[in-house]
Amino acid sequence: MHRPLDLRHVISPGLRDLIELANTHDFDRVTEQVRHLRGCTRPVNLHGWSVTTARTTKEVVHSYRSEDEPSGRLLTTCGNRRASRCPACSRMYAADTYHLIKAGLSGGKDVAETVRDHPRAFVTLTAPSFGPVHGCETDTAGKPRRCRCGTTHADDDPALGTPLDPATYDYTGAVLWNAHAGQLWARFTTYLRRALAEHLGITQKALNAALCVSFAKVAEYQKRGLVHFHAVVRFDGPDGHTAPPPSWATLDALRVAVSLAVVRARLTVESDATGERDIVWGRLFKVDPISALGDGELTDAKVAGYIAKYATKSAEGSGTVDRTLMCRPCTGRGYLRGPDRFHDLCADCGGTGQAEPIKALPVQRHVRQMIRTAWALGHLPELAHLKLWKWAHMLGFRGHFSTKSRAYSTTLGALRDVRRAWRLAQAQAARARAGLPVAEESALVTASSWTYLSSGYRPGEELLAAQVRHDIAHAQRIKQEGLVPA
Repeated sequence: MHRPLDLRHVISPGLRDLIELANTHDFDRVTEQVRHLRGCTRPVNLHGWSVTTARTTKEVVHSYRSEDEPSGRLLTTCGNRRASRCPACSRMYAADTYHLIKAGLSGGKDVAETVRDHPRAFVTLTAPSFGPVHGCETDTAGKPRRCRCGTTHADDDPALGTPLDPATYDYTGAVLWNAHAGQLWARFTTYLRRALAEHLGITQKALNAALCVSFAKVAEYQKRGLVHFHAVVRFDGPDGHTAPPPSWATLDALRVAVSLAVVRARLTVESDATGERDIVWGRLFKVDPISALGDGELTDAKVAGYIAKYATKSAEGSGTVDRTLMCRPCTGRGYLRGPDRFHDLCADCGGTGQAEPIKALPVQRHVRQMIRTAWALGHLPELAHLKLWKWAHMLGFRGHFSTKSRAYSTTLGALRDVRRAWRLAQAQAARARAGLPVAEESALVTASSWTYLSSGYRPGEELLAAQVRHDIAHAQRIKQEGLVPA
């Protein structure tokens, strides 16, 4: 009879749990599961089963039950794109985004390689000014210039991006601009096509029949807490990347169309508390050509890497927090509807609606004021549809960080399908080596049932995951430094 281990002398909970796991019936499987996650910070714990059968013979090709695992559950990656939440999963997301953007610039992934000959540009759109802020600018010779405050700021000065006079800074306008930035981008793409048709002297119908405007964009936070957009804009033929655009669709025409669309695209927000406001782009914008090859220029690889980098970022780059401040039980409202249908004070937040007090956040004064403004605006009846209390930690921005038009290139889902197919092919090859029957994917039927249990590791598994992260980081460092292990 197996006696339970007496681990009372082991002080560390992680070490104690690791010893228990090491004494399970299959510790190799425990370590295999953790290695397969490649250092995921907070994996999803599932319970259930999966059975794959041949469509015609009904023969069971593969079956799996989480109950057969040593820990009684299946661990799978969280898939979070944010580097601040899960560096491992964000690296995978960044790699997929890189290939998606690169395919739309130089071909591959079912995109014609001739797409590199199409006119394309790297467009940067910024937010307007809501008050003077501390800056770190340079003159035409690259020499640092003094800020309006009279000092020359270093690149890492925490004062950069903060208002010169917080009392007169338009925090309401800044938060509302962030909240509508995604809609303003959508309106910009509409006005871009209209402006292009106007500049070329043709109707929009004729433009759409001869030209397809494709794009992929990413949002990036500036130090002042406002987002700006970087986008790849490309001209294609009417059927997309498979056909070249007409000869009159040039980079010069794109520059003119962008300059017109930036001025004309606007939204109007009405509120009894804040008045009527126009949401517009800032005066500063850039349209830079993208070259297929070149040194020091915006090449395909550089642009794809740039967009992939910022696709995994969030608002924490501007000094805010990377977690929602909304109390989840009451969803930020501060009350719960009781059995009598009356509003009862939420016991978790004490009626504030905040999971943690805004005044206690470890952020700068400027960021805290933007968060506080977003929270207050979110509770105005006419702005309730924006749910700004939910996005207060994002300083009001509630759009997608990276988007693309349908015809730009492949999709993230297609890239994941390719990866899944490769894993299936590897499993099929292993079955063939073992002398087991192998069937085509189209001839298989999979039935499954899964239930979410929790997120995270057991204490002992966390120690194993830390070792995996160390090994991955060590291998990457060796690769970057060009070292050969002894």
